[in-house]
Amino acid sequence: MKSGVFSARKTSIYLFYLNKYSIFVTFETLISLRLFVLKPTFVKIVNPLLVAKLSLITLLMSNIAMAQDPTFTQFYANPSYLNPALAGSSGCPRVSLNYRNEWPQLTGNYVTYAAAYDTYAKNISGGFGLLAMHDMQGQGTIQTSMIGGIYSYNLKVTRKFSIMFGARAAYFQKFLDWDKLTFGDMIDPRRGFIYQTGDVPRGNGRRGFFDVSFGTVGFTKNFYAGFAVHHLNRPDESMILGESRLPMRFTGHIGSNIKLGQRGRYSSTTFLSPNIIYQYQNGFQELNIGAYLKYENFTIGAWYRNRDAFIMTVGINTDKFKIGYSYDLTVSKLGNGVSGGSHEVSMGINLKCKKKPKNFRKTSCPSF
Repeated sequence: MKSGVFSARKTSIYLFYLNKYSIFVTFETLISLRLFVLKPTFVKIVNPLLVAKLSLITLLMSNIAMAQDPTFTQFYANPSYLNPALAGSSGCPRVSLNYRNEWPQLTGNYVTYAAAYDTYAKNISGGFGLLAMHDMQGQGTIQTSMIGGIYSYNLKVTRKFSIMFGARAAYFQKFLDWDKLTFGDMIDPRRGFIYQTGDVPRGNGRRGFFDVSFGTVGFTKNFYAGFAVHHLNRPDESMILGESRLPMRFTGHIGSNIKLGQRGRYSSTTFLSPNIIYQYQNGFQELNIGAYLKYENFTIGAWYRNRDAFIMTVGINTDKFKIGYSYDLTVSKLGNGVSGGSHEVSMGINLKCKKKPKNFRKTSCPSF
């Protein structure tokens, strides 16, 4: 029997892969540290020792599982989601749309949507924006929705260097669909999932809470560096009983734009943009290293996420819109054949400025 434990990002659910069956275990005290799996569409023969083994693993690991935020591979396709200080950084109004399907071959895949609007306003010396996100885990077993407002202040320090400070206030709604869970006491050793569970919902499976984030970005014409802290107030996200504080998430990002071929035909249209993004949340670390190559309206990119995935991105960027696609090739022990990798699509719409801001310096962040 092959067995392994893989931490599933952004939720307090761990994935166990035993006998080629994907099984999800929750560690929240909300549901008594009991095993559940997504309801199957057909009966599987279950090893009689399976429940006992998984219950033991559950108890051993119950103290280390904590929630993680949904994140996007195309970080800069929705810049205000990455760092609230980037709201209004383009100077004119823009709309950002994102879709991500992570591990599509697993029953409990993750699907995340996001939409944002931001613009610069001279009368407030900065930018403002609106942001919405919806995340579904395990075919909607756990759902998270968020809507927030953002303000950023643009400070011109010197002729060549500016700093932006941003804050986001958001409201989150989390939902646990108890009817989509299957518990250990529903399993017959020979016939599979045939019994009714003795567990009953505790509470209504919903939790709403307010959340605060802060960020800053410093930039010149061809260089930028930023830092953001999300969930400063550490809200309680427990959906049934007890308390489960959302850990703060720290993000650092740095990059530059390098013009290739100072002379000749490609001198003004070809850029190399190396980037590093580091994120930390409650002991989970993620380091992304990569670069984009932009030629006229076309962009290609390659990234490596430490011990997790190789990432390939292609995109088109014009004055009016941009569209990008990326694929995460899983290189962790989970394996790409099991997970199916991750697919992500982004779209951005650049709206016309009623009056272009004078002396405004745009950030040099990439489009994707």
